Amino acid sequence: MEQVKILEMLALILGFYMAWNIGANDVANAMGTSVGSKALTLGKAVFLAAILEFSGAFFIGSTVSQTIQKGIVDPAVFQNDPTSFVLGMLGALLATGALLQIASYFALPISTTHSIVGAVLGFGLLIGGVEAIQWGEMAWIALSWVVSPLISGLIAYSIFSLIQRKILFSLNPTEATRKLAPLFVFLCFSVGFLSLFFHGLQQLDFDFSFTTAFSLAITCGLAAAIVSLFFIQRNHKTTLQPIDGFHPTQAARLEKALHHLQRVQVTNQNEAYNEQISNLVGELKNLNDVVRKNLPFSNPTTHYLGVEKIFVYLQIISACLVAFAHGTNDVSNAIGPVAAIFGVLKTQEVSAQSVIPSWLLALGGAGIVIGLATWGWRVIETIGKKITELTPTRGFAAEFGAATTILLASKLGLPISSTHALVGAVFGVGLARGMRALNLQMLREIALSWIVTIPICATFSIGAFYLLKFLLIR
Repeated sequence: MEQVKILEMLALILGFYMAWNIGANDVANAMGTSVGSKALTLGKAVFLAAILEFSGAFFIGSTVSQTIQKGIVDPAVFQNDPTSFVLGMLGALLATGALLQIASYFALPISTTHSIVGAVLGFGLLIGGVEAIQWGEMAWIALSWVVSPLISGLIAYSIFSLIQRKILFSLNPTEATRKLAPLFVFLCFSVGFLSLFFHGLQQLDFDFSFTTAFSLAITCGLAAAIVSLFFIQRNHKTTLQPIDGFHPTQAARLEKALHHLQRVQVTNQNEAYNEQISNLVGELKNLNDVVRKNLPFSNPTTHYLGVEKIFVYLQIISACLVAFAHGTNDVSNAIGPVAAIFGVLKTQEVSAQSVIPSWLLALGGAGIVIGLATWGWRVIETIGKKITELTPTRGFAAEFGAATTILLASKLGLPISSTHALVGAVFGVGLARGMRALNLQMLREIALSWIVTIPICATFSIGAFYLLKFLLIR
């Protein structure tokens, strides 16, 4: 009985340690783009993440946790040796937490999902052999790791391309933003509330059908859009009045022509035209400077400032959506093994079914929030500043793409990498601006860290298993 208590206490400590490191490394996915684009200060980001991460973990976190518990190794293989299963899960938590702490020190946004799956895979192969691994489920999980950044990147690319066409390249960007912003608010709130209402309130004994959940989500989205419409109309008014017979839209057209030509310059791959395009850009820029100096009305560039000012609010909404989505998916990486350990210690059997208590979900959520507050700024800097330059418009597109992908995966019970989803989304936004807007060297370093994560964590897990077995089993 004393040994059982020790193992339970150790499971809670290592689970919290794992959750702390998830917060330090992975919650940057939720808030990195917002801090990078200066939509939020680090303090405000931590406050919002604390509420949304905890809510996502508590209400929806159990679905993916069950996959971590029983979807990777076959519980039947360990029926005759439940103690090894417990030590293996403890070793997986210890190994993954240590690797994440090292990665956070070097400011690398590695995948916590890769880490815990690699760790569980490692001890499963060591103890049970090849037959202990549920390869069909592993193939499905691995496929989701490839598909998730592609989907999030495609969504982010589409959203930012829409923003470019309908807002940034319009004659009056601020006015175009005022018209389209409620649509983006509607999308964010509808996606978030749909994930919450559809099998997301089971902890409170509420469970809606998809039709009811969809109807409620659309209603909430429309209500939020209407509120945003009144807010934007009241606080972001724009007027363009002609002065001395010269309408400001003429200056705006000149500004847009310059931006279009600069975009051609960035994306041009034919070196034969580089000099001609550069000369055109130079001449148009000089003309634009003359117009801006000699006209008595405000610089048309201020319309872009107005756009970004409105998108600051939109990006805060999308950041909250990503934080909620991250909590739903990644808390499982910490509490899935803990729930499995408690189930085995209670019944002395390795079961495919293990109830996840609400207090354990709360513990995981709290650990994630504390990790973000104490050390999350390191990886936030990498996500927010070093892949591509981010503004509120770009950050919003990236966050919406990532959040939608993560929430979909959470509903399917897939432990996808939120790091993959967010980096894929940031890449999609950068791609919409042209390949030259991307820091490909940083992307290569991140991709390499993803590739080596699984074998390294599997090796760490095996070593941690033997260490715990030596210390705890006499």
